[in-house]
Amino acid sequence: MDSNHHFRIVAVKRTSVASAARRVKARLRSLADPAVAAQGRSFFKQPTEIRLYGVRAAAVRTLADELHREVRGSWDVTIAQDFCDRMIREPELEAKVVGIFLLGRYAKNLDHTALHPIAAWIEQMHCANWAAIDTLAPSLITPVVQSYPQVLPQVVGWADSHNMWLRRAAVVTFVPLARRGLHLGTAYGLVDSLNEDEEDLMHKACGWLLREAGKTDMPRLERFLLRRGRRLPRTTVRYAIERFPEKQRKRLLAETKT
Repeated sequence: MDSNHHFRIVAVKRTSVASAARRVKARLRSLADPAVAAQGRSFFKQPTEIRLYGVRAAAVRTLADELHREVRGSWDVTIAQDFCDRMIREPELEAKVVGIFLLGRYAKNLDHTALHPIAAWIEQMHCANWAAIDTLAPSLITPVVQSYPQVLPQVVGWADSHNMWLRRAAVVTFVPLARRGLHLGTAYGLVDSLNEDEEDLMHKACGWLLREAGKTDMPRLERFLLRRGRRLPRTTVRYAIERFPEKQRKRLLAETKT
């Protein structure tokens, strides 16, 4: 980022949530670029439903990092949750992401009760796009699942929700875990339970989860696809097999075709 775009929040003895939110939004507005916003909207199936300032991802993360450096001595996880709550209710994606990233810095201090407000943000349509969900789930929900395994049934239960974004959050939560060989049984079970989901974004999310599960146990992924692949959407299968050698990909596509 050049000097004109460098952002450093002015340090104060104690930063209030309201003033931090105002300053972050003002900085996002100052960095807004219509061309970047137009490019960003092109990644969404219904681009008219996504609100963007047009700030690049690196600058958005810088804002969150700068704020964290300012407040880490005075904010606790409760105040960080309040900040995230304010930002996630903003219409622009970049504002939501700053809030999520900031709270993510306190993720190790989140307890199992944090799932209630997080689910409420999704149910109230404050994260009604794949980018918000794919930031929220690994940053906030995954750490809670890691620290409090007793919440697993609650998160897995979201897969039965009528809210597609809650269903996607359930799947994406396990992506970082599956990548490390953790909760693979849960990951495969989720994908199997969602095989009749009609949403393309869910097909892609399930394929992404399978692909990551295969990183540490490729034979298990192959066995799952040979056993269940005919029931899965083709998009899910195609995503899942991306890291297999070409010859094996072709064989799995042929053997899972209905």
